[in-house]
Amino acid sequence: MPSGLLNSLFNGFFNGLTHASTLFLMAAGLTLIFGVTRIVNFAHGSFYMLGALLSAHMVSVWWPSWGESAGLYALAIILGAACAGLAGAATDFFLLRRLAGAPSLYQLVATFGLTLFLHDAMLAAFGPGEVFAPRFPGLKGALELGGEFYPTWHIATMLLGLLVWLGLHLLLARSRFGQRLRAATQDRAMLSALGVNPQPLMLGAVVLGCALAGLGGALRLPTEPANLQMDVNIIVETFVVVVTGGLGSISGAALAAVLIGLIHAFGVAWFPQASLVLVFLTMGVVLALRPQGLLGSKGREEAPEAAQKFLGTRASSAWLAMQCIALCAVALLAWRGGEYTQSLLADALILAIFGISLQAMVGLGGLVSFGHAAWFAVGAYGTALASTHWGLGLPLALAVGCAAALLGAALFGALVVRSGGVYLAMLSLALAQMLWAGASQWVDVTGGDNGIIGLQLLAPQARSGFLAALLGLAMLSLLGLRLLARSAFGMALQAARDAPARAAASGLNVAALRYRIFVHSAVLAALAGGLWAAHKGAVFPQVAAVSTSVDALLVVLLGGVHWLWGAAVGSAVLTGLQATLGQGLGALSDYWHGLLGLLIMLMMLLAPSGWGGLLWKAEHAR
Repeated sequence: MPSGLLNSLFNGFFNGLTHASTLFLMAAGLTLIFGVTRIVNFAHGSFYMLGALLSAHMVSVWWPSWGESAGLYALAIILGAACAGLAGAATDFFLLRRLAGAPSLYQLVATFGLTLFLHDAMLAAFGPGEVFAPRFPGLKGALELGGEFYPTWHIATMLLGLLVWLGLHLLLARSRFGQRLRAATQDRAMLSALGVNPQPLMLGAVVLGCALAGLGGALRLPTEPANLQMDVNIIVETFVVVVTGGLGSISGAALAAVLIGLIHAFGVAWFPQASLVLVFLTMGVVLALRPQGLLGSKGREEAPEAAQKFLGTRASSAWLAMQCIALCAVALLAWRGGEYTQSLLADALILAIFGISLQAMVGLGGLVSFGHAAWFAVGAYGTALASTHWGLGLPLALAVGCAAALLGAALFGALVVRSGGVYLAMLSLALAQMLWAGASQWVDVTGGDNGIIGLQLLAPQARSGFLAALLGLAMLSLLGLRLLARSAFGMALQAARDAPARAAASGLNVAALRYRIFVHSAVLAALAGGLWAAHKGAVFPQVAAVSTSVDALLVVLLGGVHWLWGAAVGSAVLTGLQATLGQGLGALSDYWHGLLGLLIMLMMLLAPSGWGGLLWKAEHAR
């Protein structure tokens, strides 16, 4: 074998293991928390960032002399991890234990709200700038291995990751706490019946998991600065590791961390334009072949949400017409308010169409998607590219975007029907992240981070007609959802959602039902994406980002998953909150994301089914 190729393989292997050590610390903590609480904590990256920022300030800002002593530097790392663990204890007390038993969709959205809140809390505490920490004393050099030099600190973190894995294995296998912890993951009710209080076990798992995340962040300091983007940058890749390895499996997390770390390292070295895509593609392939992950077990399926009817579908046509007239009146008032309110109106209507596409899949089909932005992005880029490359007008460009989503969903849907619950949510997230990575790195086609700008899909004089068309499409989408819920197909979907085994025993093809609603939902989301591209006149990779998927989830949950008008009301509420919090808070405007996160958490705790859910409870309380 040529020496150049051998060195490349050795370098890739070493760099992959170095990256894997950080991923394992994160994934092990997230796995511990999920194993006991059954909650996938989207805010786990915030504890990683907290540990890094605290340790960095200790050795660089507050007490610079600590950065010159190996013992004090190590103490700063330990204190950063310990503070992350204490923050995890507060999170468990105020949020996680109150989400126990809630559907995974509500848990994911609530912990995303926690991410927003913690991000702005750290912004207020530490400021927006990066913090550069010094190299670790005594480990500043490099070791020669195979004719190549490798940083001593990287080798130390690799060994530490191995020690953490060994320690966790001994803790779970040999200690009484570990045995009870494993018992709590299997059957918490039985453990409680045997006289063991599971609450301290849950608290211990959360504290340990968050401390591991903080440790992972603090260990990155000698090689990269601490900043306020660390949470989002690490959490998605951590999800990839946890789901690839198998939810609840520490050994699976270790195996997947090594696999993803190596693929990331070799991808950066050999395929830099597709390095991000390869990571998420690996996760998709693993879940396609083994839906429960490499070392995960199928276990018990997530209990379905309590069966409930789709509110608003049985209202009379006259009442529905009156509601649509009221919507038109509100839209007219917004249109008369000037360019700013017209822009907000267009945003809300497009968001409503996007939300209705997800509501059909979640509310009727019970399919939880955390990456619905994938189809929104396909529609946006398809429409933009059809306009810029082929010179097509808006109707034909929209048709191209929808056709691209139809083709993609028809292929991807075959994988969707084999998954469910959290695995389906993560698989959809992987698809969205692959599209985001592709849009960011395929510069020749998408323009990369510069995007596709200067779209001429709408003439200035056509804005009023475009708003009227948006209003009409939103009402048609709403009417389509009503007809779908009342149809035989919709009834079958709801039966498969509430009792899949009974539905299958009754002769319903559950997989085919889920496949159809998935494809229909994807095409409608693509239409919303194409309309967004026309409205904004530009498309950037952000349309496929996690935040876009979360916007769709918020629209559905704020209004009500099982209420016909849920997405419409949710889009108005979310658009109004973003406009109000972003501009109407004076000095607090810089922290409006945190306030929004606080509102999201309160909503998920007090009224997780949205306004429609409150109506449903009031109706059944009579």
